[in-house]
Amino acid sequence: MAVNYKDLGLVNTKTMFQVAVKGGFAVPAYNFNNMEQLQAIVTACLESQSPVILQVSKGARDYADQTLLQYMGKGAVEMMRRIAQEKGLGEIPITLHLDHGDSFETCKSCIDSGFSSVMIDGSHFSYEENVAVTKKVVEYAHAHDVTVEGELGVLAGVEDDVKAEHHTYTEPDQVEDFVKKTGVDSLAIAIGTSHGAYKFKPGQKVEIRIDILREIEKRIPGFPIVLHGSSSVPQDAVATINKYGGKLKDSVGIPETQLRDAASSAVCKINIDSDGRLVMTAKIREVFATKPEEFDPRKYLGPARDALKAMYMSKNQNVLGSAGKAPDVMSALKK
Repeated sequence: MAVNYKDLGLVNTKTMFQVAVKGGFAVPAYNFNNMEQLQAIVTACLESQSPVILQVSKGARDYADQTLLQYMGKGAVEMMRRIAQEKGLGEIPITLHLDHGDSFETCKSCIDSGFSSVMIDGSHFSYEENVAVTKKVVEYAHAHDVTVEGELGVLAGVEDDVKAEHHTYTEPDQVEDFVKKTGVDSLAIAIGTSHGAYKFKPGQKVEIRIDILREIEKRIPGFPIVLHGSSSVPQDAVATINKYGGKLKDSVGIPETQLRDAASSAVCKINIDSDGRLVMTAKIREVFATKPEEFDPRKYLGPARDALKAMYMSKNQNVLGSAGKAPDVMSALKK
């Protein structure tokens, strides 16, 4: 039986993005795969009073089971409300979003199971095929008041089932036509960010193409833009992992200063996944190495959750500019 996201207490991204574009900040879009990640994201965003998009990749959905994710989405809202009441904090808006949906069927299944936002990634198709599948998803989603993110251009790197060896930058000449023909609510673009932990080699100049972003803004002024592959690959986490038995290759991510610059423009959603994986793995490895007698999952997952929470709060406050913006979104939602 189909479930509407409103019954779970979730919101779509329409109002979030309107407030973000006007306010010069980006809504954090954090991927999660388990309860500890979900707890860390929700508590960090609640305490920093940031709106948040909980992202689920197709791989994570297969891992967790779609029915369980429905309960986790509802549970995230209920947990947020309980903690907000206990600590005297204002509630924050929460979106449950499908990241990199690869087909109409996947997107439809998520919409029917309570997701309030979906991404249809047709970037691996021809332009005409991308337009067609995106439009089909938009028509179904909008009939259920669900927002849709499309994509133009290809990001290099690896993230779950999404793999590409080379960048294909978004063509500014295509964006206006794509948005008009598909009716999407937001657009993911490729301007030099990259999926996964192995983004760039140390010493390699890392510079996202702000010039392309500015040109796209001219073509579709005020339209919500999304950046994928925006983890910064914290070097302290990489060092900790390798110190305690890991074998991660040298890699650097997207400089946080560049992300802050992008977030002050029409970029109103920034996706961060690998940073969370690295921070969580670093803390678990540290506990395993320094307390080899420990076997209680709570004793290593708990510290990992705390480390994640600290990282997410820092992202909200120092990178995305979303800290303190939840009241603005909640107020706009009530109008």
